[in-house]
Amino acid sequence: MSDSPKSRISCILGILLLFAATGSACADFSDGKLPDGTYHCEVYLLGLFLNLGDITIKGNVYTGPVTFGAAQQGYNYQMDANGVVTWLGPLGGYTAGGNSLSLTQATLDGETTPSFDIIMKQPDGAFTASTCTKAK
Repeated sequence: MSDSPKSRISCILGILLLFAATGSACADFSDGKLPDGTYHCEVYLLGLFLNLGDITIKGNVYTGPVTFGAAQQGYNYQMDANGVVTWLGPLGGYTAGGNSLSLTQATLDGETTPSFDIIMKQPDGAFTASTCTKAK
């Protein structure tokens, strides 16, 4: 490769264009949506990971969580600029039997798999956290 100023400038411009292209491909909270796909939800309890089902996201609609079979109905969700998700319908066991949702926080770091953490308040006042990670 030539060491002329013109070739150096071309090389630098190529690298900058590469960074610009990959930078815009990273997910963020600005569009108010989680990336489409199926998210596997688990909780770590007593030294074991327990499956809480899968939540499927498509646009601003979610279905699930589903452990067996297919989801019955889709519901809308919203996500604010800070990645806080508001579910606009039921969320299986997270919202059944006296349980309620405390917070859902999305993580959309471009270097890791998209995920969200669901904090559930149980009827006795205790809190349980689960993580839902996008399947590859």
